[in-house]
Amino acid sequence: MRISRRGLLLASGAALLAGPAIAPPRAFAASPWDQVPRILARIVPPAFPDRTFPITAYGAKGDGSTDCTAAFRDAIAACAAAGGGRVVVPSGTFRTGAIHLLSNVNLQVDGTIRFRTDPASYLPVVLTRWEGIECYNYSPFIHADGRTNIAITGSGTIDGNAPAGDWASWGNGGDDRDRLREWGANDHPVAQRRFGSGHKLRPNMIGLYNCTAVLVEGVTLRNPAMWTLHPVYCTNVTVRNVTFFSTNSQGDGCDPDSCTDVLIEGCRFDTNDDCVPIKSGRDRDGRRVGRPSRNIVIRNCRFSGRWGGVTIGSEMSGGVRDVFAEDCACNAPDFPGRHPLKYALYVKTSFNRGGYVDGVHLRRITGHDLERSALYVTLTYETSGSLPPVVQNLTADGLVIDGAAQAYNLDGRPTDHIKNVTISNSTFTHISTAAPTASNVDNLVLSGVSVNGKDISNTAVARSPGGLPTLDHGEPQP
Repeated sequence: MRISRRGLLLASGAALLAGPAIAPPRAFAASPWDQVPRILARIVPPAFPDRTFPITAYGAKGDGSTDCTAAFRDAIAACAAAGGGRVVVPSGTFRTGAIHLLSNVNLQVDGTIRFRTDPASYLPVVLTRWEGIECYNYSPFIHADGRTNIAITGSGTIDGNAPAGDWASWGNGGDDRDRLREWGANDHPVAQRRFGSGHKLRPNMIGLYNCTAVLVEGVTLRNPAMWTLHPVYCTNVTVRNVTFFSTNSQGDGCDPDSCTDVLIEGCRFDTNDDCVPIKSGRDRDGRRVGRPSRNIVIRNCRFSGRWGGVTIGSEMSGGVRDVFAEDCACNAPDFPGRHPLKYALYVKTSFNRGGYVDGVHLRRITGHDLERSALYVTLTYETSGSLPPVVQNLTADGLVIDGAAQAYNLDGRPTDHIKNVTISNSTFTHISTAAPTASNVDNLVLSGVSVNGKDISNTAVARSPGGLPTLDHGEPQP
């Protein structure tokens, strides 16, 4: 089987790849944002033939009780065999187990898909990445692996229905999670890391693996068992105008994981965890796989959730590079959500991750009533291990934050500093702890930054003809 061979071959080479991933040197443009047009030019949503395959033609009934698993399978197979098109979920509520997508299929959801709550509906196991470590586990509720040109679109709802089952009682995986982490740390063969029946590692709601040309647009995603939308090892991904609502723990929104060229725009996040956490594997297993997340653009989104709006990590051992977020609102007054964010930007890494975070750029982000720091970057999320990552080249321009405990908290280590952080043209008001914190940071540039009306700049700022700041990296100004 192609997948298991890949896992075994990668595992056999683990000794060569166990060290930290190193960010190769590169030349910078005048502004890091100059890269964005080139990234967006490569992100092209898939197109589909004008053929429709209603699931009702294959035996599905939208009565909320009939098991439609076979109807979804047969409609998707017929669509793919015909050369592609749209598998249509019409008005009604369609109860189903796992849905596996094929190439050239657009799952168009106009009604409601409601997933079964019995774990056996998500067997047999498939290759997954569970909290950054590869293993075989329950299928995601919607799953694809190695597919090209796939989409999930429409104005309907995909309901994981997780609160109605036992998923919440499984918590964070307990002994199974600990065993998986041990196997990852010891290079246990991926083919032998088998969970599923009798175990308690919850599946993600939508898990897309090794796919190219992916579109998720318009739908409402509710009540996942765990992470909501999890693209892994994917390229050319568009997530547009999607509403996320999660209630369980581990209730992330959209988690690009070792993906390249991703656009997330116009989405609304009301989550029980991070909104957009960007990941690339955990510790030794993430370094073994060695695939970074890179070229991620996030724009015009609304964030509400228990932790971060834009988050890097904590599973980022394969590296994260070139993340851009603009024109997003945190805890917007007209979109308060159930939980106020703690951080607009949350970069969380630990002593044993390795890898790198190189190039995270924010501009024109607004926020209200953040519970902690507007910007929080830490190398001490977990404190065991001996392979901290490199964290460098972070910029934030044009932030307007009204209400937070702190403007920023940059938390490096005495032996591993955060490098090159620039905050410019930003205003922080109603900050309850007026003094920001920067520990073990090299080259912190503050230009046109005020906290509670006090200018805390240490460097002058010049304006470029295009209106973006061009920073003067000379001597700090008095």
